[in-house]
Amino acid sequence: MTTAVVFEKARAEGRSALVGYLPAGFPSVEGSITAMRALVDSGVDIIEVGLPYSDPLIDGPVIQAAADAALRAGTTTPDVLRVVEAVAATGAQAVVMSYWNPLARYGPERFARDLAAAGGAGVITPDLTPDATDDWIPPARAHDLDTVFLVAPSSTDERIAMTTAQCRGFVYATSVMGVTGTREQVGDAAAVLVERTRKTTDLPISVGLGVSNADQAAEIAGFADGVVVGSAFVRRMLEADDDAAGVAEVAELAGSLAEGVRRR
Repeated sequence: MTTAVVFEKARAEGRSALVGYLPAGFPSVEGSITAMRALVDSGVDIIEVGLPYSDPLIDGPVIQAAADAALRAGTTTPDVLRVVEAVAATGAQAVVMSYWNPLARYGPERFARDLAAAGGAGVITPDLTPDATDDWIPPARAHDLDTVFLVAPSSTDERIAMTTAQCRGFVYATSVMGVTGTREQVGDAAAVLVERTRKTTDLPISVGLGVSNADQAAEIAGFADGVVVGSAFVRRMLEADDDAAGVAEVAELAGSLAEGVRRR
């Protein structure tokens, strides 16, 4: 099932969709499942299940620290698929956020097949450009998976059009240049990028990189179809005294952000 249905439902309710990221396997595989279920219960519409990778090009230090911990604990791609299955069982949509190397190593066709079997809706590939997707687009389409690519403030109009033409489900617009991490202000670049991107596609557009509180979520919800939050959730998990406290922290933040996207 494509994530488009989530955005349609949110639009019908007069709000933006809330997308929340956490890495699979942190603080453990079961611990990540518990935390993601808490996000769903607190109002997150789509869960980005992070596939831990040793060389995360766009991830800032917070997400890197959590991914490193997951890798040290032995988290594997089958573990990630098990997390996806658990999220899908809640009724929420689950998409995998993964760099290309782990998918290539697992096998694109095999990964597409296994992700679809687990109930996953698609994959966000931050380091895969749409003009280099011959190995990914065909199996993804064959298994009815969303293919989500990134556009950035530096993208040319031609590049944005090429990217959105290959997207399915939604388009991921990065609000700032640089790596992931919470920021004090969203900035005007996000709104301008969404406006430029809308000229090329009817797909929903989600904005991420930097959102950390309800006010920022409300600001982005004023011009985007979805609000993506990652580092703020991961930081809460990292800084918590124990796993249970971390789950409580992310649930509280998710509830606040869910209120924010409804405020718009």
